[in-house]
Amino acid sequence: MKRQNQSSVVEFILLGFSNFPELQEQLFGVFLVVYLGTLMGNAIIIVIISLEQSLHVPMYLFLQNLSVVDVSFSAVIMPEMLVVLSTEKTLITFAECFAQMYFLLLFGGTECFLLGAMAYDRFAAICHPLSYPMIMNKRVFMKLVMFSWVSGIMVATVQTTWVFSFPFCGPNEINHLFCETPPVLELACADTFLFEIYALTGTILIVMVPFVLILLSYIRILFAILKMPSATGRQKAFSTCASHLTSVTLFYGTASMTYLQPKSGYSPETKKVMSLSYSLLTPLLNPLIYSLRNSEMKKALMKLWRRKVDSHIF
Repeated sequence: MKRQNQSSVVEFILLGFSNFPELQEQLFGVFLVVYLGTLMGNAIIIVIISLEQSLHVPMYLFLQNLSVVDVSFSAVIMPEMLVVLSTEKTLITFAECFAQMYFLLLFGGTECFLLGAMAYDRFAAICHPLSYPMIMNKRVFMKLVMFSWVSGIMVATVQTTWVFSFPFCGPNEINHLFCETPPVLELACADTFLFEIYALTGTILIVMVPFVLILLSYIRILFAILKMPSATGRQKAFSTCASHLTSVTLFYGTASMTYLQPKSGYSPETKKVMSLSYSLLTPLLNPLIYSLRNSEMKKALMKLWRRKVDSHIF
């Protein structure tokens, strides 16, 4: 009740790319294809790993969790984005905006920590292959996965609740495609300096700490690979790490450009494009990165495909 007494805004307007109406129709088509591709690609990975017993090892179970995060992240953003692109202005209620921001932060934060856990898994497998089953046992795996999800929930709960505790007394136009923290915060009718300090500190911890741990893990992995006597062994080790490194670069590069930029560093249109790069490209490309570069995933896919064909024949 207190928030409603302070605030005259009960709904927001998502402007999207309304400044470029001629692009809306083409963008709708592109984003629809991207969304369907994201759902299909991640669903295939989830199903393959669930059905193929040989892939029930930490490396692929982490990947399965990553696909769940990516498909959920995309489902939170894309339907509303498609509605925004199909109309000139889209109304979104206070509660809907809160929910969208909450789940966006939840899945984004969880992905940061999952990528860090995946780097630790690769470090343990390559640098300590003999003791790997002890280092990355089922209990450790479950703890890392639970830590990733709980951390995402905590980040989302604190940040979203704080943002929507500010009074919103107008204007109510969000110059964005979805309810992301920076454009919503611009509409608050209060001093947000303390929150911005918290948000910057939190982002550095959530984004940069896992990134630094990933970087340190890969420095150790690189030295371990270079010491391998077999060229085949080196090639296999590089291959298992390349997919994860590509995914890390894509996610952390685009997310840091969005959340660690100066407040007035870019135009609103540029900020929208940068947000799209991590909210659309990462969930779409992760399945391609991991399936095309991973021989075990390709073998499992072919095995399941042959099994399905054989069941239809007989």
